[in-house]
Amino acid sequence: MARCAAGTAPRGVTPLSARRAGAGPAGRGAGEGGAARGRSGGEMAAVLRRGAAGLLSRLQTSAPTVQTLSSSKSFSQNIPSCLWKLGRLNHVAIAVPDLEKAQSLYKNVLGAQVSETVALPEHGVYTVFVELGNTKLELLHPLGEKSPIASFLQKNKTGGMHHICIEVDDIKAAMTELKKKKIRILSEEPKIGAHGKPVIFLHPKDCHGVLVELEQA
Repeated sequence: MARCAAGTAPRGVTPLSARRAGAGPAGRGAGEGGAARGRSGGEMAAVLRRGAAGLLSRLQTSAPTVQTLSSSKSFSQNIPSCLWKLGRLNHVAIAVPDLEKAQSLYKNVLGAQVSETVALPEHGVYTVFVELGNTKLELLHPLGEKSPIASFLQKNKTGGMHHICIEVDDIKAAMTELKKKKIRILSEEPKIGAHGKPVIFLHPKDCHGVLVELEQA
């Protein structure tokens, strides 16, 4: 039997060191597969890093919204409590130069439910209410020479919005507190309004140009 020289492998046999190094076709395939898996692992790590960065960016973007909600909540908690509360919008009042034509518009043209005309000598007006479901319109027309609606129509020949009316749960408490806050009230005591309930009017210059009527609910 022929003896092999030291360090020389028999013919047709791949040395162990060569197999470990990936020599030969099978070894090269295994080496390339390992390299591919290494690259795949690196690409997966890069994807995970990009995903984490994107999530962090979205969290940082949404943080101001959370802060805003928190600020809004603290703002509502800082609103001073009152002994009285505003209720719903009772009506919007419109001064009209021709009451019959205004009634006809809302009843015959727009199809609304319109009340009969009611005279309120204490307020110097004729009133008509137009039902709207969620609130009402009040049509106002002058009654008497000293009617406030007459002076309003002198400045607004075709008519226009005169005031808004909001309900309150305690009109006496409202008057007391509003006086403390320097809001001018146009009468010393409440008067009885068109609904048979006490009402007061707040000066428009103290209410951003709007005449506000408060009515006992």
